[in-house]
Amino acid sequence: MAGTITKDMTFFEVMRMYPDAVAVLQKYNLGCIGCMGAQNESLEQGANAHGIDVEALVKDLNAAIA
Repeated sequence: MAGTITKDMTFFEVMRMYPDAVAVLQKYNLGCIGCMGAQNESLEQGANAHGIDVEALVKDLNAAIA
C-alpha cells in the first residue's frame, strides 16, 4: 500500500521516503542515519537486533507520516 511503512522496508528507504520518520527512529534510540546497515537492514531485522517491538515501531512510524 502506497504511503504506508512496513516492517519489510529498509531503514534507508523509510528515511529517504519519509523524513519525518527520523524523529520516531530517534525516539527508539535507533541511530540509523549514520549506520551502514541502514541500507540493507529491514525495520524488522533492526528492531529484533535492538529488542524493540517491530509492530509498535511501525505503528509509530506510520502515525508520524499520516
